[in-house]
Amino acid sequence: MNNIGVRDVDVVVVGAGQAGLSGAHHLRRAGLVPDRDFVVLDHAPRAGGAWQFRWPSLTYGKVHGMHALPGMELTGADDGRPSSEVIGAYFSAYEERFDLRVHRPVDVTRVHEGEGGRLLVETSEGTWSARALINATGTWDRPFWPRYPGQDTFRGRQLHTVDYPGPEEFAGQRVIVVGGGASGTQHLMEIAEVAADTIWVTRRPPVFREGPFNEDAGRAAVAMVEERVRRGLPPRSVVSVTGLPVNDAIRRARAEGVLDRLPMFDRITPTGVAWGDGRTVEADAILWATGFRAAIDHLAPLRLREPGGGVQVEGTRAVRDARIHLVGYGPSASTIGANRAGRAAVREIKRLLEGEPALAGLT
Repeated sequence: MNNIGVRDVDVVVVGAGQAGLSGAHHLRRAGLVPDRDFVVLDHAPRAGGAWQFRWPSLTYGKVHGMHALPGMELTGADDGRPSSEVIGAYFSAYEERFDLRVHRPVDVTRVHEGEGGRLLVETSEGTWSARALINATGTWDRPFWPRYPGQDTFRGRQLHTVDYPGPEEFAGQRVIVVGGGASGTQHLMEIAEVAADTIWVTRRPPVFREGPFNEDAGRAAVAMVEERVRRGLPPRSVVSVTGLPVNDAIRRARAEGVLDRLPMFDRITPTGVAWGDGRTVEADAILWATGFRAAIDHLAPLRLREPGGGVQVEGTRAVRDARIHLVGYGPSASTIGANRAGRAAVREIKRLLEGEPALAGLT
């Protein structure tokens, strides 16, 4: 679909995951009308944000801390059902209940300066002109693949978390899992039950967190992530500063030696990996659970990035352009954080639309 002409709205919301839907909900509550005053654009084929792409073995019962969207609880979910189905159905029902009129699938390719202080948002559906933009594109579309010598020579299979199909495809194989985050440990524990052998490799020793994670600890962790984006550095995940919570499955895997970690290898060989001290490991597959980067390339024409590589953000507002709000970015990259960020972004955008001098000018 490629509509001719430029359509005017006050706000464009890019992305309909948790953060985007939260932003759209709060725009609704502020009195803005979908498809008249604001529009929500989502590149995914259906409702569910990045959750719709999660692997089938990630059931709803394994999801850590899914927080309800504002104004509608998620109730009666089957813990044994794939999270992609549970959350996809929940998001779909949410869009319908609040009449958010999400446009999909729509690819946003470029956001740049228009006339009269407006933004031009170029998409596969045509061009939109807006006074402000809520960017809620998350990270799923930008998997991070580290590069190591010999990587192109490996004769086995290499894949990333974004392509993870579940453990069954690794039955009887020798598998190296790279990455010390929540996804890496989940993949490793699942694969270990069916593989001939598993090796766990991380750049840094993993930090396991015993005991409850109270509110003060949560605030401290978020503050550490927030400090990076305030300095214009690329955001780190919250789990990178909180550590991995220890549960019964983690305890069992540690006792069985599944979570015995090795330091990062130095190179990849045609049949496996090798370390500088001469140690080698043969493998049929390497699974890179190495995280993601913020999917914000479409904002490049606005020159928001700082020398440190990230976008400097105050709250949700880009410091270099008061019209741009990043939700689900850095400290708000959690389900509860995304909800709060959506509300905060709309509060500032409403003031901008009303012409408040402190926020109406670009910074």
